[in-house]
Amino acid sequence: MEQRQRFHQLELNAKLAFIAVSLLFGRAVWAQIRYSISEEQKDGAAVGNIAKDLGIDYRTLKERGFRIVSTSGESMFSVNQNDGVLYVNGKIDREEVCERSTPCLINLKIALENPLEIHYVAVEILDVNDHSPRFPENEKRLEIWESAMPGARYPLQAARDPDSGTNSVQTYKLSHNDHFRLEIKDREEDGKIPILILHKPLDREMTKNIKLLLTALDGGKPPKSGSIEILIDVLDINDNAPVFTKETYTVTLNENAPVGTTILQVNATDLDEGKNGELIYALGNNVNNNLRRLFEVNSITGEIILTDNLDFEVKDKYEIDIQASDKGIVPLATDKSVVIKIVDVNDNAPEIEVTSLSSAIPEDSRPGTTVALISVTDLDSGVNGKISCSLSDDIPFKLMPLPQDNIYSLVTSALLDRETKFQYDITLVAKDAGQPSLSSVKTITVLISDVNDNSPEFSFSPYAFYVMENNVPGKLLFSVSASDKDSNENAIISYHIWRESSEENKYTSFININPENGEIYALKSFDFETVKTFQFHVLATDSGSPSLSSNVTVNVFILDQNDNVPVILYPVSANGSAEGVEEIPRNVNAGHLVTKVRAYDADIGYNGWLLFSLQEVSEHSLFGLDRYTGQIRTLRSFTETDEAQHKLLILVKDNGNVSLSATATVIVKVVEPKEAFAASDVKNAVKDEEENDVTFYLIITLGSVSVLFVISIIVLIVMQCSKSTDYSSKYLQDTNYDGTLCHSIQYRSGDKRYMLVGPRMSVGSTIAPGSNRNTLVIPDRRRRDSGEVRNGLALCRIVFIVSIVLLFFSY
Repeated sequence: MEQRQRFHQLELNAKLAFIAVSLLFGRAVWAQIRYSISEEQKDGAAVGNIAKDLGIDYRTLKERGFRIVSTSGESMFSVNQNDGVLYVNGKIDREEVCERSTPCLINLKIALENPLEIHYVAVEILDVNDHSPRFPENEKRLEIWESAMPGARYPLQAARDPDSGTNSVQTYKLSHNDHFRLEIKDREEDGKIPILILHKPLDREMTKNIKLLLTALDGGKPPKSGSIEILIDVLDINDNAPVFTKETYTVTLNENAPVGTTILQVNATDLDEGKNGELIYALGNNVNNNLRRLFEVNSITGEIILTDNLDFEVKDKYEIDIQASDKGIVPLATDKSVVIKIVDVNDNAPEIEVTSLSSAIPEDSRPGTTVALISVTDLDSGVNGKISCSLSDDIPFKLMPLPQDNIYSLVTSALLDRETKFQYDITLVAKDAGQPSLSSVKTITVLISDVNDNSPEFSFSPYAFYVMENNVPGKLLFSVSASDKDSNENAIISYHIWRESSEENKYTSFININPENGEIYALKSFDFETVKTFQFHVLATDSGSPSLSSNVTVNVFILDQNDNVPVILYPVSANGSAEGVEEIPRNVNAGHLVTKVRAYDADIGYNGWLLFSLQEVSEHSLFGLDRYTGQIRTLRSFTETDEAQHKLLILVKDNGNVSLSATATVIVKVVEPKEAFAASDVKNAVKDEEENDVTFYLIITLGSVSVLFVISIIVLIVMQCSKSTDYSSKYLQDTNYDGTLCHSIQYRSGDKRYMLVGPRMSVGSTIAPGSNRNTLVIPDRRRRDSGEVRNGLALCRIVFIVSIVLLFFSY
């Protein structure tokens, strides 16, 4: 009985779920097929071709996920996705599946996707007459008093046949005799009950024992039968049977009544006296074992007592026979039916069933997107079976009730973001209206699938990298890195250099990037003296569809190395060698300027700061060399014993970590004063003639430049006086030219400014770590009051102008 109700409930749930899917999606298709098969079929026996009967192309079954999704007998059947045939799994015994239920139906729910289709298949298990009727005993002994009146009734135990319908017990036959006839009473669920009726008085003096054969027949073709031997002993004489005081007994009982509860007390009387009038009570002979497990009768008082727990959902009414018999030598007995009606109480919590749950939903799903179908059931009835359903708080989901009772659709109520939360554990609470109320809780997990809605983001923007010149081609310079908040392929990033055919991006042809990890390589060596800084753009693109990208600016600063040898500018001979001849009068005093060695280094900073030293000299006490300016002067006056010609070997080297050097040779000839003056006049005349034109053009050029520079300084002073300044820098120019050609380059990175300087430009600056001693960080000075700033700027400009004028006159 319990299993049959469970089958009916599952069938109802399946139909309700199907209606919900149809209403939600609009495109769901419904069809219902019914097949019939006999029990005891072999494993793998075909039931029917579902695809063919529904008109579905069998070639699309596997692609559309043709399967059984809900069934009251899922393990008994299977479907073939290749041909759509429904097969039997194992041997089916109808008596085991449906017990005594008629008809025996197994409901299957068949689902296909793309589009969604739900079809119901009902398989009726037809009974086969494979069981014979059987009595509980092989022999039944009855004791009947001879005073028994014609019409006396003697109920017998019914035969049981597990088969159903016409294959169950249909009739009984009694062997031929003179005293008894057979009456058959139909007791619905309990089947047909044989009753032995006395139709002719007994005479013990003529017949002490009667032997009858009772045969039970089913309705099979051919019918099967079972027999019991009835042995009747004729006794003498207790001729009054007990009589119950009521015609009918009916009582109601709550299903949660505790064991031991007295349900009802029956009462009977017997007109006989003594032992023949004393009564005892018992359950009737036809009460089955299930009822005997639930109820018992007090043999003396006639009280019916509950001996086990009841369940309204299993059975809501019981009918039992109570027998009252006297204690005569041949006891007389009377049976009376007692009807016990079970009253429902709220003892079943609601059950939650989730169907059509999406494995994952995209994060760009619109509010109202269906996630799952929820059906709730309660086995209780009336108010106890009314159910309300709710969700946990603070989640972007809600329940939408459908027109059918207790069926809901779980839909999104707000926009989703996988990067914020990728999984929701949704708690469903179903609560009935009973007193006290019962509830059930079920948690379902909804995964949020990723959509490519986030562009790659670089770790820094912009990037600034410092690369030493003379780098090895093909060696890693530096790398850029970007991340993407998306997942899987949407987060896989490839890197590319944005190559524009413009003058600014001409250096992008010298570099390459690893598209997988952002490592950047140089295809050639960089030369600081050729290029000091350049920039390019790196593009990061994810692998989503469509892909998203972002770019970043990369600034590259080339750092100087000491890779240039000093170049001697003077002296230079006609054949290009660093050698010169100087003539001086013998009568010059100490400190006389003989000549000045001039040199140039293409490097900057310490790498371009040149120092001069005497490597070889014929007379150490006669000539001295200024190590910074390269000026050669006499240390004392010449004497008569001094030689007339002196050779000086000058070493010029820079201040790099590994210094580079060059040498110059100066030959000093000491001549008499008249010869010196004559030679000087001739030389000066030639020089004057050659340099007059050059000097004229040089003066015009320097004058123009000075005028433009002065105008620029005046404009700058006016602009600086009209606004505040955040930064100020001082650059003090040494008015004494030292013979070394110096130069500088400035650049900015982030909140720092850098200057690559020559020997005399380090005043007021500090050496930055890692700069190879030629990168100076110009200190930033915060704003002071406007008076100090303006005074400082004015003083700076005046000093700078004076320096320019002095420099001009020095030339």
